[in-house]
Amino acid sequence: MRKGIRNWGPPLLLVSPTVVILGIFVYGLIGANVSVSLSDRHSLQPAENFVGLDNYFALFAEERFLHSLYNLGMFTLFFIVGTMVFGFLWAWMLDKGVSAEGVFRSVYLFPMAISFVASGVVWRWLLNSAEGDRASGLNRIFESLGLGFLQNPWWSDPTWGMAAIALPAIWQLSGYVMALFLSGFRGIPEELREAARMDGASEWKLYRHVIFPQLSPVALSALIIVGHMSLKVFDLIMAITKAIYQTEVPATYLWVALTSNDYAKAATIATILLLFVAVLIVPYLIYTARSEKAER
Repeated sequence: MRKGIRNWGPPLLLVSPTVVILGIFVYGLIGANVSVSLSDRHSLQPAENFVGLDNYFALFAEERFLHSLYNLGMFTLFFIVGTMVFGFLWAWMLDKGVSAEGVFRSVYLFPMAISFVASGVVWRWLLNSAEGDRASGLNRIFESLGLGFLQNPWWSDPTWGMAAIALPAIWQLSGYVMALFLSGFRGIPEELREAARMDGASEWKLYRHVIFPQLSPVALSALIIVGHMSLKVFDLIMAITKAIYQTEVPATYLWVALTSNDYAKAATIATILLLFVAVLIVPYLIYTARSEKAER
C-alpha cells in the first residue's frame, strides 16, 4: 500500500494545482452558467425562481435567435468549404514542388498571426457596400479596373451577407489548414507512391486509393478544428459589422443579452453554444481514443 502511494503520490501532487484550477475556473464556472440558464434572472436582481428548461424553449421559439442560428449555419458552411478547399490546394501545390517553398509557406501562414479584430478593421473597409462613384475598398478596385459589374453590397446583402463575412475568416485560416494537409502529404512514404506507379496506377488512382485515404485523419482533424472555431465566431463579426441584426450569430446575440443585463438568456445561449461544440468535439475525441487503442 505504501509502495503504491509512493508511486502515485508525486504525480498526483504535481498535477493537483492544474486539476484544482480546471475544476474551479472551467467546470465550476460551466456549472454556474448552467445554473443561471435554469433560473429567471433577467435583470441585475438575483434569481428568484428555478424555471427549468423554459429559457431554452423560449429561445428556440424566438425569431431573432433562429435568425442568428441561420446566419451561423451560412457562415460555417462557407468558412469550412473555403478553408478546406484552399488549404488543400495550397498544400498540394507545395507538395508537388515549387521554388522558394519557405517563402510561400510564410505568406500563406502569415494571416493566421493577425488577430480577427485587427484584420476585421481592414476587411470592414475592403467590404464596404457603397457602389459607383462613392465606392471604396474592393468595390472601388473593381470600378477602377472597369469591372463595375462585380460590385456588390457584400455583408449588407440579405442573402449572401454571411458568405462575405466568411471571406476574411477563410483568408486567415486557410494557411493553417494548408499546414495540416502539408504535414499529411509529407508523412506519406514515397515508397507507397512509387509502388502504386509501378503497378500502373494513374495519377488520379494514386490520389484516390493511396494519398486520400492517408490524408483522411488530417482532413478530419482540420474539419473539427475549423468547425468548432466557426461556431464561436464573435470578434470578426463585431469588428466588421458591429453586430447588427443582419449578421448576428449566437455569440454576438449573447453579448447583446449580456449587455442588456438579461443574464438568464445570455447563460442559455452560452450553454447552447457549449453543447454545439461538444457535439462536434466529443465524438472526435472518442474516435481518436479508439483509433489509438486499436493501434496499440
